[in-house]
Amino acid sequence: MRQAKLGPLDVRITGGTDREGGGDGPLVVLLHGFGAPGTDLVPLWRAIDVPSEVRWAFPAAPLSLGGMFPGMDSRAWWMIDVMALERAMAAGTHRDLSRDTPEGLPEARAQVIETLDALTEELSPSELVIGGFSQGAMLALDVALHDDRALAGLIHWSGTLLSEDVWKARMPAREGLPVLQSHGRLDPLLPFDMAERLRDLMVEAGLEVDFVPFRGGHEIPGVVLEHLQLLLRRVFSLG
Repeated sequence: MRQAKLGPLDVRITGGTDREGGGDGPLVVLLHGFGAPGTDLVPLWRAIDVPSEVRWAFPAAPLSLGGMFPGMDSRAWWMIDVMALERAMAAGTHRDLSRDTPEGLPEARAQVIETLDALTEELSPSELVIGGFSQGAMLALDVALHDDRALAGLIHWSGTLLSEDVWKARMPAREGLPVLQSHGRLDPLLPFDMAERLRDLMVEAGLEVDFVPFRGGHEIPGVVLEHLQLLLRRVFSLG
């Protein structure tokens, strides 16, 4: 694995013929969630049974959270109202973010798009899948809906619906895009019913959604990784 500054973001790159992104195979780009370090999703590349030609890239979010999560390099794509989240959790309720366009989302989108430009120029992937977990999932979908580059697939793990009017209007342009969406029925942070609402909007717009509900919380369980393996083998024609 190697680390490089591509566009404005630090990116860890692995897989490929030399385990440093070598070769000309397809590329999977995964964005981590709020409060996680840039390395958070890196171990997943070893958990997926796909040919070695597949390359993986893991950008680190640009915002440092300092001591918010002691003991690790906690990062964020944009800031969230942690106190409001904690109040909602304490009350056993969820916040409806579907009408929100978080402050910092457009800037994060622009940074990821610039990094994707640099990644694809350096690696020249035959095909591209982007996705992420939680805040990274929301950002990956937002990028897919605002950027017109060809995508082989989209991964949306434990995210939620944001900017509904904007996203809904842009979704038909991605008609036919394979999407892996997963969400825990017991997620204490982002409500399951909003994931269902997002799924329904994508299906209505013609995206091909593999929706994987599971009995769990805010996480990526084994069954979801099994579906990721199936998605990559299908969209990359790996057999």
